[in-house]
Amino acid sequence: MAADLQAKYSKLAQEYSKLRAQNQVLKKAVVDEQASSASLKDQLKQRDQSLRKVEQEMDSLSFRNQQLAKRVELLQEELAASEAKGKKGKTKGDSPSQQGLQTQSVFDEDLQKKIQENERLHIQFYEADEQHRRQEAQLKARLDELEKDSEQHQAVVDGLTTKYMETIERLQSDKARLEVKAQTLEREAKECRMRTEECQQQLRRCQSELNRQVKQSSSVIQEKVPFNDTKFGDYNSLNVPPHNRRHQLKARDVAGQAVGFVQDLVAALLNFHSYTEQRVHIYPLDSSIEPVSPLNQKFSQYLHENAAYVRPLEDSLQQLHQSITEDTVTVLETVGKLRNFAENFSSYTHFLQKILPYQLKSLEEECETPLCTTALAVKNQELQSDMKRVTSMFEKLQNYINLLALPSVQQDAMPQSSTSAVFTQLAACLHSLHDAIKEMSKHYNQKATLEQELPTVTQKLRTTTECLLGSLGSLTNSTGKIATFFSNNLDFFTSSTGYGPRGGTVALNPLQAESMLANKKKAAAYIHAIRKPRPQSVPYREALSNRRILTSSTESREGLTQQVQQSQEKIARLEQEKEHWLLEAQLGKVRLEKENQRIADLEAQLAAALGGSPTAHTALASTLIHSQEDAETEQRATGKEATLCTSLVGMLCTTPTVEHMGDEESREQLIKTHYMARVGELTTQLQISDSKAVHFHSECRALAKRLAIAEKSRETLSEEVKLANQNITRLQDELATTKRSYEDQLSMMSDHLCSMNETLSKQREEIDTLKLGSKGNAKKNKGR
Repeated sequence: MAADLQAKYSKLAQEYSKLRAQNQVLKKAVVDEQASSASLKDQLKQRDQSLRKVEQEMDSLSFRNQQLAKRVELLQEELAASEAKGKKGKTKGDSPSQQGLQTQSVFDEDLQKKIQENERLHIQFYEADEQHRRQEAQLKARLDELEKDSEQHQAVVDGLTTKYMETIERLQSDKARLEVKAQTLEREAKECRMRTEECQQQLRRCQSELNRQVKQSSSVIQEKVPFNDTKFGDYNSLNVPPHNRRHQLKARDVAGQAVGFVQDLVAALLNFHSYTEQRVHIYPLDSSIEPVSPLNQKFSQYLHENAAYVRPLEDSLQQLHQSITEDTVTVLETVGKLRNFAENFSSYTHFLQKILPYQLKSLEEECETPLCTTALAVKNQELQSDMKRVTSMFEKLQNYINLLALPSVQQDAMPQSSTSAVFTQLAACLHSLHDAIKEMSKHYNQKATLEQELPTVTQKLRTTTECLLGSLGSLTNSTGKIATFFSNNLDFFTSSTGYGPRGGTVALNPLQAESMLANKKKAAAYIHAIRKPRPQSVPYREALSNRRILTSSTESREGLTQQVQQSQEKIARLEQEKEHWLLEAQLGKVRLEKENQRIADLEAQLAAALGGSPTAHTALASTLIHSQEDAETEQRATGKEATLCTSLVGMLCTTPTVEHMGDEESREQLIKTHYMARVGELTTQLQISDSKAVHFHSECRALAKRLAIAEKSRETLSEEVKLANQNITRLQDELATTKRSYEDQLSMMSDHLCSMNETLSKQREEIDTLKLGSKGNAKKNKGR
């Protein structure tokens, strides 16, 4: 429980560190967005200030223009008045009026130029104002978007902060609870240490008491018991343990459950290897379009042979389950079928070691493809490490299974304590295998998700990947079930209470198992035949003497076995001869019946011919004699040798009789009909396979065309993307240049306005001087 809590605490700490790192990234992004929004606000303020300055300058210019227009009107009125006065006094003021007209024309031209320039400046100022308003609207819209984004980021940051605070509080509460539990566990550990010290003291006292009792018993045995059979190993074999039926039922039940789990595991492994082979033919190169690399071809060839290594696992375990019955003795020393399962598992492990380099190279080839992203390459590297880990876990399982199968081959190969340790390590290794396959399944899921985003993923690859993920899921479930099943039955596997000699710790050997089964059969026969006279038991001394005689008569036993083998061979040969002579007797019986029939026919012919002429009698007699001679010669020929008949379908050794000829023809006809029917079935199967091949060929051609069309569309789309990117860059450059030109124009406009203000002030001064001069001239003319 403490380990689970520690694991949960470490997992929560990892998640907290990940979320803290993400929080830092989000905080940095929010700070960057806030800085960009602040800079944009500053730019907007500067633009507003510049706009206000320009508006103020525009107002001042409009005011100055109005003043200048009023002054021009006044000057025109004064000019008209001066012209009217000049007409009255042409004689006196001829030269000054002409000079005034010339100066007035110069002022009119200059004023016209200034008015045109003022209109042009008004137009430029209006355009600049419109451009500034558009830019201000765009900047305001962008500022609103950035403010919305900052608000969203702030909401995300607030949510993550609350989540982190909750996680921190939960972790702190878990930490406090774990500290309290650690303190309680420390107290319990102290109490356990105290109890262990007390138990050790009791053990020492018990050992001393037992040593005293052993010494006393040994002295009593040495003094009182004349014969002690525990000193001799030959006599100890008579100490046979009883048969444990409950242990056998439990063992058969456990073996049946293991067979079911291994069947699921075998099905998952077959699917995994088959779908991996299909994926090798599809990705990274499709074998229907272009040839696969030699490495993947070899890898596919090895994967195609997976059933020859996976199927024997299920078959050997099924045989092991069938060998465990209620009337057998099931321990590691007597289960010989476990060795077959260990050999099959070793062959499958060698198969995994053989295909591991090809798996790693195949993943490296996927990483070398141009469309492989960095995240996909990272997932491929993780899958490589997962495959290495799974193969190493299978190697560990192979070593432990070989150790468990060793006692059935070599007696006294492993003590009971080592067996318990091997079973414990095997359970831990099964859990590690489940974790490794679970991790590989998770990484494969992540890889499949990344591959779905690639533009060149086909429907065939998607389907194969989904099937591969399903097989990995079933493989994860089956390994988890096996690990849980083994852990639940670990006490049964490691228990030493199943079988064993009385009063000893030595493991059961096959001889004791045979003796146990023989005693069980005798007990069953005695119970079933309780009314029969009970067989006399052999005295102990007589049994010992018989055992010495049996052990000393090994050579006679070998001779007897040889005689038995020779007798069995002789019996088999005699049985063959018996069958031969039975067939000969049947043939002779058939011939005898035919001869009797022929003799009866001849007697009937003879009786019919007795009423005719004597020449006919003599002719009939001669024909009978000749027919009898021919029959005798035929019988002698058939008795000595048989004819060999050959045909198109084989050879048949028969005697040349009419019935046998019929049997040959009927046999050959039957064989011909059978083979013709078989040829018809094969022809239909061949036609079906040809039609399927044509259908698959047409489908492959259609898929190839679709792929070519897809490649062309991909190329066109890639070209369009390139053109779009070029247009985007060009538009960005144009935007930058227009922005720069507008800024230059605004600066030039401000400089020009300043110069215009200076020129207007100079013109005003000149107009004032001219006005003063014209007034002076008018006064002079009046005075004159």
